[in-house]
Amino acid sequence: MRASSRDISHDGRVTDVTPEYTTVEIVSESACGSCGARGFCGLSESVRKTVEVPTEVGGPAPGEEVTVILRRTMGYKAVWLAYVVPVFLLMVSVLVFSYAGASELVTGLASIGVVGVWYLVIFLFRRRLAGGYAFHIVRKDE
Repeated sequence: MRASSRDISHDGRVTDVTPEYTTVEIVSESACGSCGARGFCGLSESVRKTVEVPTEVGGPAPGEEVTVILRRTMGYKAVWLAYVVPVFLLMVSVLVFSYAGASELVTGLASIGVVGVWYLVIFLFRRRLAGGYAFHIVRKDE
């Protein structure tokens, strides 16, 4: 599988391979991560993230440099679930509670509660949601 313009890709290194999952470590750097002065300004940061991808037959070995690919549409789905829907729920609940005549305190707390329930539902269904996100590994030399 090759990365296309419809994909999100990150370079990484395989850290572990089991029969079920291949673990890839990705180093995400801030926009100034490659700047020569980053050691002096203290604003740069890099974050190490690990991704577990289902192991494929003949897949990469530990220590190998790879590219992890995710379809861009899957990224959009994640943005909708994590940001767009909760903001919509927050705005609607504020309007509903305000229109119903609730005080500002009750409106604010109830609206935050509605968003909290949304994130609780996402948490409870995390395994099912994770199944919809298919990562793929491509070796650097392919």
